[in-house]
Parts: sequence; structure tokens; C-alpha cells
Amino acid sequence: MEKKPHFVRREFLPREVPSFSLALLLAAVLLLNALLYLYLNKFYNSLGRVETDPGLCPFGHFKFGAVKNCSPWLSCEAINREVRKVKCVGEGAVKKVFLSEWKEKKVVLSQLTNSELKEDFLHGLKMLKALQSKYVVRLLGYCEQQFTILTEYHPLGSLRGLNETLHIPKYKGMNTWHRRLMLAIDYVSVIRYLHSSPLGTLVMCDSNDLDKVLSQYLLTSDFHVLVNDLDALPLVNRSAGRLVKCGHRELRGEFVAPEQRWPYGEDVPFEDDLMPPYDEKTDIWKIPDVSNFFLGHVEGSDIVRLHLFDIHAACKKKDPAERPSAQEVLDTYRKVLTLLIREAAMPGTREML
Repeated sequence: MEKKPHFVRREFLPREVPSFSLALLLAAVLLLNALLYLYLNKFYNSLGRVETDPGLCPFGHFKFGAVKNCSPWLSCEAINREVRKVKCVGEGAVKKVFLSEWKEKKVVLSQLTNSELKEDFLHGLKMLKALQSKYVVRLLGYCEQQFTILTEYHPLGSLRGLNETLHIPKYKGMNTWHRRLMLAIDYVSVIRYLHSSPLGTLVMCDSNDLDKVLSQYLLTSDFHVLVNDLDALPLVNRSAGRLVKCGHRELRGEFVAPEQRWPYGEDVPFEDDLMPPYDEKTDIWKIPDVSNFFLGHVEGSDIVRLHLFDIHAACKKKDPAERPSAQEVLDTYRKVLTLLIREAAMPGTREML
């Protein structure tokens, strides 16, 4: 008679304890997923919200820093009177760039250097005005008569210096696969924005090699990516049969898309009139190479590359029509970020379940 309760106790306990532990584990997983959802939803909204961003000013106005009110873009008179050049910090084929001061704030003054390229300069200004958003460097003023543009200053400079910046003691904590993948997401977000911009589908033509691509973007102090140079941004209009060509010279190398290379072999001299035009899928071809630079060689970056292998292989399809859209690439990047954060937060969860 005494063995029966003892027997029941031995059968009952092994079933109850695992059930209780499993319930706790599932509750922890659900809580973690909820926190991850809130975090990633906030992060994605910060990337995707453009027109409704309360930090943006009405067209023709700007604000930056701790200033709450929007100010109108500075005119020729205001730039000449209030902006002081400090030093030249860069010079390209189209313009010279000066670190300058305006009302004790550091700003960037860009001036045309080659009068033969004034159309490129004015096109860049037109794009800068029309595309003001969280993806584009902030315009503070301009003077068309003097071919001058005033923009916000970002001390970390272009993306060419990313690896050097991440080795500075102050920023070493940012040198992780997580932060690097977020920068890649920022970059693809810019491409997505240009491909679906208020003006239509725009192609980032100043991108014939990796160094040139990186020079077109800025790294902000809070580690986001902004496009800075919009001088070469032609419009694709498929319904009107309008495609583009990035310049009038022959493009070579594996970095540019196959359709951007001369298709008739070395025996036929290059002629711009015979070169077929192409569309925005040239930007998609370049995404894996740019993202590979972003990911670097930190712990965990190879795991990220493994998860991105299929989408990057799709980006490298020879036929442009078979490549994914920038939105599809962005969606995949975000899914990979979510997956890897979840796995990093609760390693071994799958085995425990």
C-alpha cells in the first residue's frame, strides 16, 4: 500500500519539471522576440521614414545641430557675407571643397573648378535640392551665379576612411559585425531611395570602382551613411524607353556591370554612339562588392557573408533583368540582421527546444 504513492510520485515529477522549464524557456523566447521586434521596428522606421520624418524641414529650409527652428537656405548674399573659408579639404574633376565656418559652426563650401563641367555642377545642385531626405547630405544654401553650394559638415569624412576611423580608440567599440552590417543596410537604403526617388528611378553613375563609390558617401558621427555627391545621377524612364549611359568613355573591370562594358570585343574600337544604354540594375551588380568592404574582417563577418551569399549571387546575375531590386536586397539584409541578432542573443535556443 505504501509503494503506490511512491510510484505515482516517480512518474509525476519527471513530467512536471520539464513542462515548467519549457514554459519558462518559451516565455523567455517570446519576451526576447518582442524586444527584438520593438528594437528592429524602431531601427527600420529610422531608415525608411523620409517624407514624414519630423526632423526634416519644408522645402527650401534647413536645420541642424541643437537648433529647433528651420531656416531658409542661404542666398548668394548671405553666403558671401556670413561664410568664411578655413581650408581646402578636397578637389575633384568638377569642384573644390573647403572646410568653412558659418555662425561659429563648421560647414562645407563647394565651388566649381572647371567651367566646362558647369552643367554637371548644376545637375548635382538640382538633385541635392530635390532629394533632401535622411539619405542625402543636408543642403544649407547655394549660389548658382557663383557656382557655390553650402552643405553640412561631417568630421568623419567619406566612407573611404571607414576602416581607419574604426581603428581610432574612440570608435573601436563600433568595429563589430553588427554595426558594419547596419552600415551596409544604410548604403542599400540609399540605393533603394534613389531607385524610387520623388524624381523617378535614378542611377548612381559615379561608381566605376570601389574607391570612387566610397568617395560619394559620408559617414556621420552617429555612424550612418549619407550620399554626398549627386553630380552624375541620370534618370531611367522605362515607359518612355529612356535608359542611361554612365559617361561617354569605355568602362572596364569586373567592378562595373557587364552591360556597362563594351560588348563588341577588343577588335572593334570603342564608339560611344554604338554603346548600348542600360538601367539601374548596374547599381545592384555593385552592392556585393561595396557590402564586402563594409563587413571587413571582424569576428562574425564571415557568418554574415554566408547568410548573404544567395542574395549576392543574385546581384551578380549577368542578365540585369534577373537581378533583384534594391528593395529586395534591403529586405534580405534586414532579415539577416534580425536572424543573427536573435541567434546572438540566445545561442543554443534551437537545441534547447
